[in-house]
Parts: sequence; C-alpha cells; structure tokens
Amino acid sequence: MRPSTHYLQSRLSAERKASSWLLWNNLPFGVRLLLAWLAGAMFMLSLSPYGYWVLAIISPAILYALLLSKLSGKQAFVLGEAYGMGLWCVGAFWLYTSIHDYGDTPAWLSLLAIAVMGLGMGLFHAVLAWVFNRFLGKQPLAFASLWVVQEWLKTWLFTGFPWLFVGYAFTEQYWLSSLAPVAGVFAVSFVVVLLSASIVEIFRHRVGYLLLSVVILLGSTALWFVNPQWTQAKDEPPLTVSLIQGNIPQDLKWLTEYQFETLKIYAELTRSEWGQDIVVWPESSIPMFQTQAWGFINEMVKIAKSTNTTWVTGIPFKDEAAFDPQKDKYPPFYNSVIALGAQADGLYKKQRLVPFGEYIPFEGALDLFPNLAGSQEILSYSRGTDKQSPLQVRGHHLGAAICYEVAYPDTTRRNAQNTDFLLTISNDAWFGTSAGPLQHLQMVQMRALETGRWFIRATNTGVTAIIDDKGRIVAQAPQFKRTVLRGELQARTGMTPFVRFGSYPILFIVSILLFLSYLGHRLARPSTRRNS
Repeated sequence: MRPSTHYLQSRLSAERKASSWLLWNNLPFGVRLLLAWLAGAMFMLSLSPYGYWVLAIISPAILYALLLSKLSGKQAFVLGEAYGMGLWCVGAFWLYTSIHDYGDTPAWLSLLAIAVMGLGMGLFHAVLAWVFNRFLGKQPLAFASLWVVQEWLKTWLFTGFPWLFVGYAFTEQYWLSSLAPVAGVFAVSFVVVLLSASIVEIFRHRVGYLLLSVVILLGSTALWFVNPQWTQAKDEPPLTVSLIQGNIPQDLKWLTEYQFETLKIYAELTRSEWGQDIVVWPESSIPMFQTQAWGFINEMVKIAKSTNTTWVTGIPFKDEAAFDPQKDKYPPFYNSVIALGAQADGLYKKQRLVPFGEYIPFEGALDLFPNLAGSQEILSYSRGTDKQSPLQVRGHHLGAAICYEVAYPDTTRRNAQNTDFLLTISNDAWFGTSAGPLQHLQMVQMRALETGRWFIRATNTGVTAIIDDKGRIVAQAPQFKRTVLRGELQARTGMTPFVRFGSYPILFIVSILLFLSYLGHRLARPSTRRNS
C-alpha cells in the first residue's frame, strides 16, 4: 500500500520544520566564522568577576549548532579555531598586562602575542571540531565527551595551560558543582556541555538527550540537598591564621635596591600578628635566595618561636647541597614555600612552572645558538618532584600549591592527599586590575570543593582569601591594599571520591562514549563497496 499524498506532505513539512533552524548555517562562511568567534569570546563573561553562568551554556551550544551543518573537515577545523581564538584572546586578555605593562613590550607587539597565543590555544577546539565532524556521530554525548578530552589535554600537553574550563562558571552554583568532589571539574564541564548540545537538539525535535541531561542535573541537585560529608572536621578547635598582603608594586619587587624595603614592609605588617597560630607570607615575599637572607630569616624565626607562632613564607630556594661542580654550572633553585618557627617543618618546591616566566622550554636547544640571548645568560627555576611531603604545621599536615599550579586539578589532588588543610601562595600583581586574579581565585574555590579541604590563599596584591571545604569564601581581603586578613582554619579528615580516584572515572566514561559514537558513525555510513 503506497503512502497517501497527505502523509507525504505532512512528513516533508515536519522535516522542513525540523531543519529550518539550520538555515542560518547557509549564511556566508565568513559570517559563521564571526559567530563562532563571538561565541568563544562571550564565554569570558560567565566566569568571575562577571558570573553570567548561563553564557557557559549558550557559548558551547552555538559551536555545536554550527558544527551540525554539512561541513568539510577543513571548514569544521576553521570554525573550531575561530571559536578557540575568541575564547582565548578575550578570556585570557589579562596576559596583556604582564606582557605590555611589566614586560615593556610595545602595544602592537603585545596584541600580536595575544593573537598568537589565541591561535595556538585555539587548536584544541579546532581539533575537537574536526574530529567531531569527521569521525563521530553528531550528537550531544560525543560533543560533551570531546569537550572534556580537550580540557584535560590542556592540563599536560606542551606543559599545559589549564584555564577557561566550562565547569569553573558553576563553582558557586552548588546544584551542579556538587559533582566536583565526586569526579572533579571535568565532570561539571561534561554535564554543562551535554546540556548545551541537548538544548540545540530540541530544535531538531530530539528531546531524549535533554531528558538525560535533566536526570543528571536532578542527581547533582539531590547531592546538593543531601550534602554528603565526604570529609569531616577534626574534633579540635580551629587554628587562628593571619595572611599578610604586602601589596608590593611589581615593577619594584625584584629591584635589588628595593629588596630590604620589601622585607621591612612584611615585618611591619606582621608585628601585630605574632601570637597567631599561623602567619603566612605570599609567593616570593622574601625576594632573594635563602642564602642571602639568613640574617633576616633567623630574626623572624626567633620571634616566631618566642610567640609560639608558625611562620610560612614563599621564598626562592637555592639547593646548594645538590650542587655538583663536576656536572652543574649553578646550584638548582626553586620557587618554594617553607614552614619555620614554632611547631613547623618542611619545604615545598613548585612542580608546575610557568613557561617563559619561570623556565625556558627546550632550554638545551639554546646551546646550539650561543648568541641568541645576547650577553645575558638564561637561567630557569628547577621543577620540584610530584612526590613531596606536606608541610608540618602545628601537628597538622599542610598541602601546598604555588600560584599557577593550583589550576591543575590532579596536581592539587595529589598534594591534598593525607593533609588536614591546603595552602596556595601567589603573586598576581603581574595582571593588574584585570580579571586574571579573580579567575584564579575561582579555581582555588573549585579545588577546595574537589578536595573537601579548607584553603588559605595568601597573595601580594590580592585576592587573599580563606575558603571553606565547600568552596565558599569565608573571608577576603580587598585587592591592592597593604593589609592583613585574619581568620580561622579548620582541619579536616577523610577523602572525597575525587581525591581517591582523580579524573580517571570521568575520562573512562568519556572514552567509552567516544568509542561508541565512533562505532555508531562507522556503521551508519553507507557502504561504498559494490555488490559482488
């Protein structure tokens, strides 16, 4: 029996309605590239200090919709690159401050550097778009899984730059960030991007993925209401803590003639704080090697012990004991944090160094070009190992992270194991009044959520803060002010699922989903082989 004319017309009408929303993809390709760039650029407004988290749903949704139309591999790659450049050129524009204002680089060259950075980092989304278009079934689960993979790759590929993750936009949206202690920020990103793509699918009259997204969201919301205590407060009074914010101008900080003025400023700010359980100075607050500052350090330690205070400070550490003049030209030196004074012991050496800021990638290759650096010899910080003991502070274990490395979820997770609370010290003066320091603080909040530990954050110019085990800011000092932030620090015990298993569970899940999507795509392709 043949279908009636009415049925055929109804079916054709339904198909036209289902695909009509894609008509905008018939716009000139240049216009679509602009849309992709704007979609990436708008994502920055979803993060701190703006907090329009709904844009973290809209932004990936636009890229997903653009990729649903019929595209060549090259077109998909270029669309992804445009999105990635918008994301990074706008979302990480705070780098301009350090390059131009403190690096004395001309404005045009600084802008060019930002563009080159955006072009390079945009490759992550370019490859995502190409793979999605070429090898996978075009559906939300595959898109969200690929998104997680590219975020994870940013934590280690080419030393990593783990910034601008979708999950960070929901750090204080606890109905969703409750997934963070279970499977980390990547799990939050997965659910958000799945929801983004599922909303687009509504216009194609496919609601199954949206129902799946809603079920997961209901599960995360239930976690928020149930509030499982992955970690527990120790049955003891909290420790009193003072975080010293020196507000030393970045253009003066490392000048030899200003070093002793810096020490004087921190000593004066701390004068009223001796007697607290813990006093913390920020990253490189002692702007010289410990071998050059022993007199000052010994004086501070003497005061700390006499007042029963633990003193924790950032300092460049030169390891002369590891120096072998037969093999090494100079002793290795580290960006470090050290615990001194009463009931204190330990030294932590930074593991994740900033490329070109703290070390030169492929530095050995410069030996082939001895005149490349002119008459100046290029020296790099050494990298601390990933198996360091926590600092010992008043009978507790204190896990440490220095500046940029707190952005690495699994590095912080390892540092948090067998600790009672966590510390990060930083100097975000490099980024002035930009959004960079506030984005950085948001990441610390996420790390507190993931690990179920209180975090204290001491910085030179801000944002100095005390954060509880739920990622909530308990106390915060104003930026760009010479001040002291006082508060209490609660020791906790136990491990969240994320601390126990890390990112492996979510990476395993997305790997399975990507394999199934690839398999489904292969089976759905029409056979090109002739019948024999």
